Amino acid sequence: MITVKVFTFNPVQENTCLLYNESGDCCIIDPGCYFPEEKQELADFIEKQGLRPNLLLNTHCHFDHVFGNKFVFETWGLVPHIHQLEQPVLDRAGEAAKRWQLPFDNYQGAVKYLDEETGLEWAGEKFQVLHVPGHSPGSLAFYHENQGFVIGGDVLFRGSIGRTDLPGGDYDTLEKSIREKMYALPAATKVYPGHGLPTTIDVEARSNPFVKR
Repeated sequence: MITVKVFTFNPVQENTCLLYNESGDCCIIDPGCYFPEEKQELADFIEKQGLRPNLLLNTHCHFDHVFGNKFVFETWGLVPHIHQLEQPVLDRAGEAAKRWQLPFDNYQGAVKYLDEETGLEWAGEKFQVLHVPGHSPGSLAFYHENQGFVIGGDVLFRGSIGRTDLPGGDYDTLEKSIREKMYALPAATKVYPGHGLPTTIDVEARSNPFVKR
């Protein structure tokens, strides 16, 4: 049984997700911890729960989702798993953050690439990897069929969708990703977005004002 714990970090109010099981395996997705107290909050929770972080995933590499990559690497030795198309986005994240007056020490080490063909298995659990570009070229979503949830990044929000005015963004591409990949998931699937509150595929497919089924 996987538990999903969501932290909301940094001035952009990004959702960092922890997945963990009864055995203490822990997967960190989109560590957005920016301030020292946010990094401490993440570390304290992991320690108090007796968890062993053993996987780091990035749905995409906009700066608010990778603020904590270097901290996670230095603390638990985990390298980011990303889509190959996100490598340039990760490389430019430090420069982009400066334009938002949010300077940070960007992770610059090795990464591992994921795509739909490679899939993802963690702690004996299989996830479907969805390539859902439009917000960012290499945006990924991680769908766990057995428990009916998807970690969606900045693709589909509660009553909204990801912005497409950033470099590499495109509305038509994002709309296609949502219709063909996200809305193809079972209606009851719970969506954990990169910002804001969770939602479900059914609610968004029926009522999202930007992309309806």
